[in-house]
Amino acid sequence: MVTRSMATGKLSGTTGRSDRAGTTDRRIDALLTLLSENPTVVISGEKIARHIGVSRSAVWLWTHRLRALGVRVKGHPRTGYRIERVPDVLSPSLLRRRLRDSPFGKRIYHYFKTASTNSIALDLGHAGEPHGAIVLAEEQTGGRGRAGRSWHSEKTNGIYMSVLLRSQISPIVAPVITLVAGLAVRDAVQEETGVAGDLRWPNDVLADGKKFSGILTEMYAKPSQVRFVIVGIGINVNHTAMPAELTRVATSLRLITGKPVSRLQLLVRLLRRLDSYYNRFLAEGSRPILARFAEVSTYARGKRVRITTGGESYVGTSDGLEPNGLLRVRRDDGKTAVVISGDVSEAN
Repeated sequence: MVTRSMATGKLSGTTGRSDRAGTTDRRIDALLTLLSENPTVVISGEKIARHIGVSRSAVWLWTHRLRALGVRVKGHPRTGYRIERVPDVLSPSLLRRRLRDSPFGKRIYHYFKTASTNSIALDLGHAGEPHGAIVLAEEQTGGRGRAGRSWHSEKTNGIYMSVLLRSQISPIVAPVITLVAGLAVRDAVQEETGVAGDLRWPNDVLADGKKFSGILTEMYAKPSQVRFVIVGIGINVNHTAMPAELTRVATSLRLITGKPVSRLQLLVRLLRRLDSYYNRFLAEGSRPILARFAEVSTYARGKRVRITTGGESYVGTSDGLEPNGLLRVRRDDGKTAVVISGDVSEAN
């Protein structure tokens, strides 16, 4: 059974293995990492050849391939190569070094361009990929959100990621994982930028009423036990403008702060926070997660909201969270509703 838990969002390359079609070649990753970590040094072709495992005569080909991906590499006659500007690429090698003690640093599938990280992660889940595998994209052409919506995935300016989680939890409490991911995003963003986001139940992170991050959670489960969960996370990081049709509802961290944000540093913080919150959820249950969500979300209690589900739309006041993470709403007609899915917006 495949279900989509309370979710929306948007959301690649080297891995512990490199046999998946489309992932970034390990030699590209190794070359990018070598040049990025020595930005002021001209590195000889011989050293590059040894480092990435190719012949000296093939080095020019790999630097050409790196340039084709948008990385500015300058060749110096008879001396070697130097990177002209360190790119903000989510290099698997750089991530692994910063996540040595994390389950999310072991299996990284990175793509410079792909359709949807969630689709790839779902395939990996069915193929038996272990807990903690992540799929990253520098650009998505078919980023998915809830109810079939698309996500604006601008090239190299956002974080477009899917994480594979495995645990023996009941499908009844699986919706809490969406709240876990939202908390991880919020905390990581605040630590990196100082922006204290608001969590709009169940899966959006806002600043000044505009969305900069969304989450798409999909699970594969038996009636009594979750087999695996895919958590897709999209963050608008360094977008300098949003498409005209989104300017009223969406923003980016760069637009909010007025300065560029390191995607690599933000992603490392996010994965560490996700690991921490998820382990706490497994160890202590949903209560501490719900308490923290209620603490930092204006939508959890006392918010005038409009709920739109299928053919129904109603207005009421949010009245806290159920033990399984669902939202209670006191409707204006006097009834109390438990929102399983649907659009939540601030009521006028």
